Amino acid sequence: MAEAVEAEDDLELVGGVARSDPAHFSSVADALEAVKADVLVDYTHAAVVKENVLAALEREVDVVIGSSGLSARDYGEIDARAHEQDAGVIAAGNFSITAALLLRFAVEAARHLESWEVIDYASASKEDAPSGTSRELAERLAEVRRPKVEVPVDKTHGAPEARGATVAGTQIHSLRLPSFTVSTEAVFAAAGEQLSIRHDAGESAAPYVAGTLLAIRAVRGRVGLTRGLDKLLA
Repeated sequence: MAEAVEAEDDLELVGGVARSDPAHFSSVADALEAVKADVLVDYTHAAVVKENVLAALEREVDVVIGSSGLSARDYGEIDARAHEQDAGVIAAGNFSITAALLLRFAVEAARHLESWEVIDYASASKEDAPSGTSRELAERLAEVRRPKVEVPVDKTHGAPEARGATVAGTQIHSLRLPSFTVSTEAVFAAAGEQLSIRHDAGESAAPYVAGTLLAIRAVRGRVGLTRGLDKLLA
């Protein structure tokens, strides 16, 4: 991402944060105190992303969030703080253009099909569950409607945990296994038919570059939180 920013004529990389590299700042707060920045791009970790975002907003710096692990409550707090500071925040569970299209197509499917669940695939080492992409998908589908559930989760005979986690009314089943990167599958069903819409990410970070550059340019002049890269697509 840093290389991509440096390659753009209208963008300038003014600082980077890496605890393991003495050539960079050790924290976001330190970096923002030392250099004048317009936009912070956060691709860190679920444990620190909220702290980083609030540190940027405190300094009236716009933010692009590419880290997962934030809850709906966290985003509500971030949105309120961004409005207080007259700053903009763009957050996406996945900055891949094709992942943004998954959101768009799934929302359209939810308008016509009343039953669905989500399967969330990621590597065995991923600590947060569900992934940001799957959580964002569930919350976006809830804006259309809640899915129909024949048997409520709390009425399940056996282990209710087998039905996955309920996020904004949608059941999400998170698999954490070796050889997976990040994949999200929305499974819709009606009488006698099914529809699966799935996004698979490769091992390279290349798919996230174009979407992040789009968000960096779009966040300037916005106030408050915008969730989802698909909101920026024409």
